[in-house]
Amino acid sequence: MSADGRHGLTIIGFVGSVFSPYYARARRRSPRGIAEPLSHCAINVALYGAGRGRWAMTERGRSRVMREAASISVGPSSMRWERDALVIEIDEVTAPIPSRIRGVVRLHPEALHHRTFTLDEAGRHRWHPIAPCARVEVELSHPSLAWRGRGYLDSNGGERPLEADFIRWDWSRAALADGRTAVLYDVSRRDAAPLDLALCFDPAGGISAFEAPERLALPTTRWRLDRGTRGDLRGAARVARTLESAPFYARSLVDTCLLGEQTRAMHESLSLVRFDTRWCQWMLPFRMPRALSGSATTRAGQ
Repeated sequence: MSADGRHGLTIIGFVGSVFSPYYARARRRSPRGIAEPLSHCAINVALYGAGRGRWAMTERGRSRVMREAASISVGPSSMRWERDALVIEIDEVTAPIPSRIRGVVRLHPEALHHRTFTLDEAGRHRWHPIAPCARVEVELSHPSLAWRGRGYLDSNGGERPLEADFIRWDWSRAALADGRTAVLYDVSRRDAAPLDLALCFDPAGGISAFEAPERLALPTTRWRLDRGTRGDLRGAARVARTLESAPFYARSLVDTCLLGEQTRAMHESLSLVRFDTRWCQWMLPFRMPRALSGSATTRAGQ
């Protein structure tokens, strides 16, 4: 979010897009139920502000993907480390109504964290909070926007589809006044008891766990998707704004109280039961188009 709270931006790089209907179809058609992740890549950009937001998530095949140790390019967009900053160059077309998102975003971590958390009993799914405390600089030409704010960087990796091992989860990240970041992760698993993570990250690189506050219900979305969070005071959590509302997913700004401090959190709710339904899979291509194969300008696996 921008420092004045007027603008927000989420960028996700997918290698083997977990929400791709094309990737799911390729796995179903494979005798072993396995498909090539590099054939289903995307850089998802969601921009929020006054009026209608902008959303882009075009899937591309492996001929349009290039990976190196410190960079990845998917079609015309890329992410790369330059010294101590993650530089993201965006050049995407929105869906379902075409418009352009183009510009450069720089994320400056306060500290890099190396600890990885497993989300399931078998250790197939992993979450790595790389830079929970970070500064972000946004310079966009389309639309014309420039702002600064506090940000966050993490990574998820897995060996099986999410819907195979999880029922749903709620996740949130809140920036605290002293520069720390609080993260809550509530995961409902198919093969084990629920997982509750409550972690606080400081700008110097320290991590401390704290007792997960009381579970608090939030209003359902217009798709009747359940949302929940945790907070110190009953009734103190409220949805300030719903940024994304899909049949299986919601991204919201939530005002709550954590570690004795009133704060605003970036929050997401994900239902893998909803995602795995036939009707939901049928709707996905309208927001997640797949680019037609063209002449390759990059090579995969470098």
